Parts: sequence; C-alpha cells; structure tokens
Amino acid sequence: MTVERSTPKLLAARAGVAERAVQSRHLRRVWGVPGTLLGVAAWPMDWRGHLHLRFNYWWQAHLLDCVVDAQLRSPNEARRKVVQRLVRGVRVRNLVGWTNDFYDDVAWLGLALLRAAEHVDVERPSAVSAIAARLRDGWTDHGGGGIWWKRNDDFKNVPANGPTAIFFARLARAGGDRADLVRAKSIVDWMEATLVDPDSGLAWDGLHVHPNGEIREFEKNVYTYCQGVLLGANLEVALDAPAQVSLDRVERLVRAVDKELAVDGVLRGHGGGDGGLFGGILLRYLAQAAVALPKLDPSRGAVAEIAADLVFSSAEAVWNNRTVAVSGPLFGPEWTTPAVAPARRRTPESDLSVQLGGWMALEAAASLERHDFTPTRR
Repeated sequence: MTVERSTPKLLAARAGVAERAVQSRHLRRVWGVPGTLLGVAAWPMDWRGHLHLRFNYWWQAHLLDCVVDAQLRSPNEARRKVVQRLVRGVRVRNLVGWTNDFYDDVAWLGLALLRAAEHVDVERPSAVSAIAARLRDGWTDHGGGGIWWKRNDDFKNVPANGPTAIFFARLARAGGDRADLVRAKSIVDWMEATLVDPDSGLAWDGLHVHPNGEIREFEKNVYTYCQGVLLGANLEVALDAPAQVSLDRVERLVRAVDKELAVDGVLRGHGGGDGGLFGGILLRYLAQAAVALPKLDPSRGAVAEIAADLVFSSAEAVWNNRTVAVSGPLFGPEWTTPAVAPARRRTPESDLSVQLGGWMALEAAASLERHDFTPTRR
C-alpha cells in the first residue's frame, strides 16, 4: 500500500499548529506565581484546572519534552522562556522538591531536563542530581534486579525501568558518572531477560515480587508505552557501543511493533488518561531509531524504514482524524477514529495527555522529514 506524503514544510506546520493549540488551551500560571507555567490536566477548564489541583507530574515532563521538540523544529527565544517557566512551574507545584514516590515519573522529568539543557540551554543541575540520586536508590535484587515502579511497593515494570535506563545512559554521555552507563546496561539486560515475551518479542508491563525477592506473578499486558521505552533504552546502549545484541533487540522490537501493535501502519490507542501518552512515546523512539540505525549499522536500513513508516502513517492518521475546537485542532485517543470535541460531558479528547500524544506524533514525523526520510509503506 502506498501512502501519500506531505512536504516537510507542511509536516512542520502541522506540528506548529498542534503546539499553539495545546499552549492556548492548557498552559496557565501556577497559582498566579510569576515566571511559572504548567499544563492544565483537562479542557474545557474548570476552577479545579485553574488551581492545578490535578498535577499529573509525568504529563508535565512530556509537555516539556514537546516544547523542546518544537524548539528543535523552529528555534526562538519566546519558546526558550516557555521551557524556563514550565521547569519553574513543576518545582513550584511539586511543593517538596523535584522528585516524588514514583520512579517512572521522576525518570521522565529527568529526561526532559537533560534535553532542555542540551537543546535549549535551560539547565537545572541540582534537579538532575536529585533525580539521579533517587533513581540510583531504586535498584534492588528483588525479582532479579531492576528498579521499583514506586517506593515501598512490590511492583517492578518496564515503564519505570525503560526511561531510567535512557536517563542514566544520557547522563553518563553528558559528562556524568560512567557508572551510570553500567546501571543503564544492567537495567536493559534485566528487562530483556525478565519481561520480554519470548513468542512475540514484545515487552510485558511488569512483575510483582514476594518480600523474599522471589517473583510472585507477571503482569503480561502489552502496551505501546512499554515497547517505546524498551526500544529507546536499547538504542541508548547501542549509541554508546553498537554491539550486535543491542541492535538485534532494536530490530526485534521495531518488527514486533509493526506486526502486532499497528493496523496499516497506525499504532493502536490506549484511551484517555495516562494512556493518551502511550502511542506518542513509542513514536518518539521509533523516530530516533529510524535516524540512528543506518548510522550504527548500514545493513539495517530496511528496519529504519519500517520505523519511519510507522511514524509517518500514525502521524497522518492523527492529523486526518482531528476535529476543530477553540484555538486549533483537537486530537483523539484512537488515531484511526475521528476525534470528538467535548460538549456537556468530557471526552478523552479533553485530557492534556491525549493532546500531547497527538502533538508528539506530529513532531516525530516532522523530525524525520528534517532528516530527509521519504519512506513508503509496504
């Protein structure tokens, strides 16, 4: 099947339209404090939204990541100020510092802060240090290794371990402790050995352990989110040392996602709430894999094309199934289904997470066009 592609300028324009819509509908100061911004959890906004009663810490990390993507697409000083205000907004609203009890949340903010420092020159070294210390403390030998999903819990999962591994690898490459790269590799090896379905090659969600460290049961749900962070973690390890095993894992995941989690190249959805971010996260790392694979191993060009095709086809579906709302397009949680604008009742489209997922998809496609990708679905 052949999919018509838009020009690079049009893809960038679509991402820009998504950016403006999210900023207009969702970005507000925190309690009127100057120099702050946060994403309000739902639109249309009620008094709870204005007060940021729902914080959704990890949604804010992805909002920050999306603004960094936009700065890479079209740099300007105004957007740099938005990044500064979002970072300050997270700190003000979080009240007790930069971290919370969820290791996945903390890892996502750490990744966003590393990208803000690298690409936007907005640095918060004390925050990164606090996050790194918290994540280092998360590793135990329960269940064979890995870090916890939450402090004082019995659950270890890919959504916490994947972004943590990516964070440690990037932190080490940015001039940090090289021991963090060893931590990243250990986390990836644990996920691959423990939480990958041997039949499909896809990652399960996680596992529960007994107090003595033995595995009690597996949570064998398969989410696009998990594939994205495991893909990204393997890719980061490969970027440091392109060993065959890491590249084989990346290729396995790309092919498995294409076979199992997409219809005509479009990723399946996971509804509203946190699930609204899942597809966008996977597309982010598929786009990175598409760019990196041919450089790491020119013989894997076909796999890079599959990854890029998934990004382009999914982003096209996001755009084609948008609806019109105040300040711009509104995206749906299921990218193959027309979006529904909120009326008397809120719909999944109300959630900031769903809009960020659509925006991420469009930024991922625009990034590939900047790298001169023009693939065609098989």
